[in-house]
Amino acid sequence: MILTPEVLAIFILNIVFALFGTIAFYLSVKIYLNWDLSSTSKAQYRLEKQSYLAATIIKFIFIIKVPLFLFFVFTLDKISNVLTGAMCGAGVVDATDTGTALFVLKIINLYIFAYWIALHNEDVKHEKQPFLKQKFAFFIVAFFLFMAELIIEGVMFGSIEIDKMVSCCGTLYSSSSTSAISSIFALDTSLLLYMFYGIFLLIVLFYYLKSRYLFAISNALFVPISLITLIVFFGTYIYELPSHHCPFCFLQSDYYFVGYLIYTLLFLGTFYGLVVGFVESKKEDKLKNYKMSLIFNSLYVILLTSFVMIYFIKNGVWL
Repeated sequence: MILTPEVLAIFILNIVFALFGTIAFYLSVKIYLNWDLSSTSKAQYRLEKQSYLAATIIKFIFIIKVPLFLFFVFTLDKISNVLTGAMCGAGVVDATDTGTALFVLKIINLYIFAYWIALHNEDVKHEKQPFLKQKFAFFIVAFFLFMAELIIEGVMFGSIEIDKMVSCCGTLYSSSSTSAISSIFALDTSLLLYMFYGIFLLIVLFYYLKSRYLFAISNALFVPISLITLIVFFGTYIYELPSHHCPFCFLQSDYYFVGYLIYTLLFLGTFYGLVVGFVESKKEDKLKNYKMSLIFNSLYVILLTSFVMIYFIKNGVWL
């Protein structure tokens, strides 16, 4: 087990989240099974008060959990300094059997938690709260993923052995690696770039057509293709090294923490795009989500493309 101030902070927060999350889960089940807006009984009145309490607890947890993902990534980077062989967070993730699964689960939960917040914010805008049962039903399902994340996170940090040699990102993110991620290097780079810019152009097209479902689907597809092209192609221009593909190293100070900006832009752009398709909202709110998605996705594409163009202008060649 490894205990640093950052890991201890995560453990303490997880205990608090688990306690309040369990309370919210219990209340959510009660509300979902017994809610009847047309009823004037005392039981319904109690449920209305409990729904406010449960929603406040859930919102509190999820509002903290979403940005806490960046703190988790920062913690991995800090831990890499004390693990032999690790150069960044990639080595820490690979140091245990649960590291990769936890990271994938955290990304999935990131969108799930943010979606619940968006659904809740839309629900409270209406006097009759039309999405009340839907948001509590969604939390009942999300609760199990939420608890799984907390448990796996504890297992991962608990199983890290400080005196054990781990792999560095150079061996993990290469075509010669035997890791699961190495399979993406067999993909044709030109095809990946066509898909990356092609899907972005579809996002722009569906923005102007105001086709909400196609816009949301395009954003959903943009997430994996963006991450793959970032590792295979764009990352090499950030590092200015053709053999360096790590998606963690540019989170460090050597690269001015630009990775945090890159991942934040990708998350915000695609999340607002998904909200357009999956949350029923007023016209003005929907238009705002359209614009926010397009703005953040455009900034993401411009930022990554700028690394490529700046390198070419400085050196006169492509990597």
